[in-house]
Amino acid sequence: MLLQPEKNNEEQLTRAVLRLNGNVWGFACGTLCGLAIFLATIWLVIKGGENVGPHLKLLSQFLIGYRVTTGGAFIGLVWGFVIGYVAGWLVAWIYNRVVSLRK
Repeated sequence: MLLQPEKNNEEQLTRAVLRLNGNVWGFACGTLCGLAIFLATIWLVIKGGENVGPHLKLLSQFLIGYRVTTGGAFIGLVWGFVIGYVAGWLVAWIYNRVVSLRK
């Protein structure tokens, strides 16, 4: 009888440790995505040239206000953070659902 409560406590502790904080994951993923877009845009602006970033310009189809310019880099930073935050939060939420199913 005494072993049963310990086993139950151990399972609860394991589940609590395995759970992810969605806000932390969202913030981390959002920061990485935002910085990636920002740095890629700034790199192409500094590099310059005749046709700056034809592939990166395609992001303007999805990110309202984004352009391969210095100002567009900041808009891309914000959009990247928002998209990354939502993606990170969803990953944590799905992961936590799977962990809660584990018995």
